[in-house]
Amino acid sequence: MEQTRRAMMAQALPNGRFAISTWSLHRLLGPIYPYSPDQERNAARKEPYGPGAASLVELPQQLAERGIHRLEVCSFHLPSLEAGYLSDLRGAMKASGVLFQTLLLEDGDPSHPDHAKRDAAWMSGWIERAVVAGAQNLRVIAGKQPPTEENLSRALRHLRQLAKEADGSGVRIVVENWFDLLPSPRQMNWLLDGLEGTVGLNGDLGNWTAPEKYADLADIMCRAELCHAKADYNAAGLDGADYLMCLEACDAAGYVGPFTLIYDSPFFPDEWDGILLQKTFIEEFQDQQTRARLSGEWRTT
Repeated sequence: MEQTRRAMMAQALPNGRFAISTWSLHRLLGPIYPYSPDQERNAARKEPYGPGAASLVELPQQLAERGIHRLEVCSFHLPSLEAGYLSDLRGAMKASGVLFQTLLLEDGDPSHPDHAKRDAAWMSGWIERAVVAGAQNLRVIAGKQPPTEENLSRALRHLRQLAKEADGSGVRIVVENWFDLLPSPRQMNWLLDGLEGTVGLNGDLGNWTAPEKYADLADIMCRAELCHAKADYNAAGLDGADYLMCLEACDAAGYVGPFTLIYDSPFFPDEWDGILLQKTFIEEFQDQQTRARLSGEWRTT
């Protein structure tokens, strides 16, 4: 019965179980605006991926046309931080029936020995932007420094404060198994334990390396609320064996949240081809798991 309950929970997610990150469409979107707490860095428009062919406010409609109703937005894809623009983006999401799942804050380091306070204050300023844009979550970087006790404790302290500042806003702070501070489940679990549920986990399938990552993902994905379902590609295309083992790790952990499709490869010229291939792969995996569970439960009744 537990397996059936999990399947029903996954199917009952509002707006479906799939999301897309704007990173998966960075060639389609083109320009970036690299906002940073470092005053010496310029956030002016840059085009490392070309001029693009669509604007961010056009993206929700493109998702809806493909049956995907959740979106995550990288902070550097916002051409403006003005409230008027953020409200327009929120309106485009609503008009298309797309949920703004997560605003992905792509800079800042609350573990840094010199700049942690500055960076944490900068991160805090994004909470109100997430509110105005209608985002449910704000993904922040837990830290980029080596996983020493001092650095981990520093990050914990600032993340606790960030969660306090977000309390009551309707925006949940989440972190990711990403960068040097969190190289394994030991550090990830220590940090989450210290945060006592005030900060969530966005597990990422591509940030840790094989072969250890499969057991490591199975260790942490039981705590995850969100998942970046990044697939690896080789000369032949999607690495199905790796993707399958990552999904099996999520399943073994009991993960029932949404999957954010992360396509980050030059294999397909059209990014949508890679995104939809990964969606189909996960759907087929889920269908197989559901059939196996229902068959197993039928045999035991």
